[in-house]
Amino acid sequence: MLRFLSLKFGRLYRCGKFLLVAGLFVVVLMNTHSLLASFQRNELTDRRFVGLNKCPACFGTSWCRKFMNGQVSFETWGRLRFLDFFNVKNVYFAQYGEPREGTRRVVLKRLGSNQELADIDQKICKRATGRPRCDLIQSMYKTEFARLNGEVRLLTPEVVEGWSDLVHCPSQRLLDRIVRRYAETKDSGSFLLKNLKDTERMQLLMTLAFNPEPLVLQSFPSDEGWPFAKYLGACGRMVAVNYVGEELWSFYNAPWEKRLDLAKQLMDIAEQLTNNDFDFALYLLDVSFDNFAVGPRDGKVIVVDAENVIVADKRLIKQNKPENYDAWYESRAEECDKEACLSFSKDILCSRVTVDHNYYAVCQNLLSRHATWRGATGGLLHDPPADVIGDGRLETLLDECAKPSRQYGRFQAAKDLREYLTQLSSATGNSVR
Repeated sequence: MLRFLSLKFGRLYRCGKFLLVAGLFVVVLMNTHSLLASFQRNELTDRRFVGLNKCPACFGTSWCRKFMNGQVSFETWGRLRFLDFFNVKNVYFAQYGEPREGTRRVVLKRLGSNQELADIDQKICKRATGRPRCDLIQSMYKTEFARLNGEVRLLTPEVVEGWSDLVHCPSQRLLDRIVRRYAETKDSGSFLLKNLKDTERMQLLMTLAFNPEPLVLQSFPSDEGWPFAKYLGACGRMVAVNYVGEELWSFYNAPWEKRLDLAKQLMDIAEQLTNNDFDFALYLLDVSFDNFAVGPRDGKVIVVDAENVIVADKRLIKQNKPENYDAWYESRAEECDKEACLSFSKDILCSRVTVDHNYYAVCQNLLSRHATWRGATGGLLHDPPADVIGDGRLETLLDECAKPSRQYGRFQAAKDLREYLTQLSSATGNSVR
């Protein structure tokens, strides 16, 4: 009976697969003329397509000249608009050409799904007019995004606190850093709002409220050693970042030596974002294999999705001394019916000096046997060599890091795990990078 059912479902699967392919063929056949036109034109020079017509309700204009001059163009499949149905996150691969530098690959992001972008338009209209539809440009000047005019010297915590994860608990030091490093202005370098044009202030604030990822990349740039993709610029509602490489998931079944190196880098990232000379703790709230990528040449692991990052200012925490500020905070792993989920309290992350959240997130969702993604289990360090299995230390440290058996066990386990991964890499003569 079971064999009969499996055969039946097998035929249904093959039939469904055939119908899908046939349907796609019919769609392509019926749209041959429009498909040919798609390959011939560069939609990234269209103001409406990139959302430039919605500015200042947009993310910036620093790259508009490059877009309008045709220096940025979709790669082959990115030109086919009917494939946008499958591209829910609105992330595209493109080529950027510079006369002196040649052509290189970049990633374009709309920073949200079509529905999320439509929702932000409605919110702007409702705040300005009380109606879901309006003249978006004029309405922007009636929202809180426009109330901070040139007479206001600083962007202050009480104005933007809670707008997004980046400013869930902002300090003045963090906000000054965001304004000073804002890349969508020609006069960057000053933390004074008066040095920004009205449109630039509105763009900055809208980005901060809608999706602060560009501001994370600008405030903690890769050029200074932060493990994030490099921000390049924006035009309207299209943001360009540097292409890093294949996503971490592509290395799930890579040779053991390679996975060992990647695991060590992930733990190093967790340490760097938690403890650094700037006394900013950057906590990753969304940790999955899709949110990291690996450089093809240097093998370096980089965070490529920085939308959900809380920045806690440790100096401010030590200064204000909230309740239990100096007590170590240990994240507790809780069972969840979804992949790559994490349990945490944003308020506690913002009020403690010593927090193990990043170690927990990396061990739980990427490295240990508890990690699950796309139906696979076992984590990045699955199926280690026999001698490593026999030693037993790796499994013990991973388990203690993901789900500690004793109080504050994760802190020591994370430290020991980083050292052990380094030892294993040296022992295997790892030169994969």
